[in-house]
Amino acid sequence: MDLVLNFSDYYFFTPYVYPSCWPENEPLRQIIGLLNQVQREIRYAMTSIPWISIPTVALFFAEVRGYSKLYDHVSDSALGWAGLIISTFSFLFFTDMCIYWIHRFLHHKLFYKNFHKPHHIWKIPTPFASHAFHPVDGFFQGLPYHIYPFLFPLHKVLYLSLYVFVNIWTISIHDGDYRVPSLLERTINGAAHHTDHHLFFDFNYGQYFTLWDRIGGSYRHPSALMGHGPLDFVKKRRGEDVGTAHVKKE
Repeated sequence: MDLVLNFSDYYFFTPYVYPSCWPENEPLRQIIGLLNQVQREIRYAMTSIPWISIPTVALFFAEVRGYSKLYDHVSDSALGWAGLIISTFSFLFFTDMCIYWIHRFLHHKLFYKNFHKPHHIWKIPTPFASHAFHPVDGFFQGLPYHIYPFLFPLHKVLYLSLYVFVNIWTISIHDGDYRVPSLLERTINGAAHHTDHHLFFDFNYGQYFTLWDRIGGSYRHPSALMGHGPLDFVKKRRGEDVGTAHVKKE
């Protein structure tokens, strides 16, 4: 969250809103800055979710009516308990692959402005931005989770558990907590990867893994994991000297 405050203060509040005599590290100003971004993210999410739910309910209804391959008991699967393990990995692989390509297409100039741009308003998002999508964008990025049980057998309880996991994961990659075991830094698409996606646009489209970004040539090792803050890269991209910019800001 300190990155969110620094970014918004430097590029918006300091030059356009607050008087120069009000220091950026003043507690009341920090609280106001946080509340402003969070309330905008919440408002957008709450406006979009009801519309996203309409086609989503239609898919759930098809599941309830028995048109999917969901099953109730482990014994209903020819693979037994092994089927649950296989289903877990295949669900993650399938949805990660689909979301990568859907997400990447949403960045195409034909779709971005009308559908995906609202999610990129926040260059350094908070967890509340995780569900702040245009309704069309939100539905299509959630579609792979609903398609899977129509194509592959899946235990109902496991499906519910994976659906909860997906939502927690989506929140986590927007939370700004960049900690991840070093052995997984190049494999797992975490918050540091997704923050760079919001900052630099054409990189790290994946959901859980970096596999498809590597295949698609869109992988970027996160700036935060290389010892640089995202703000350093933003300033560098704008042709500013980091040290000089800091002095000017003070």
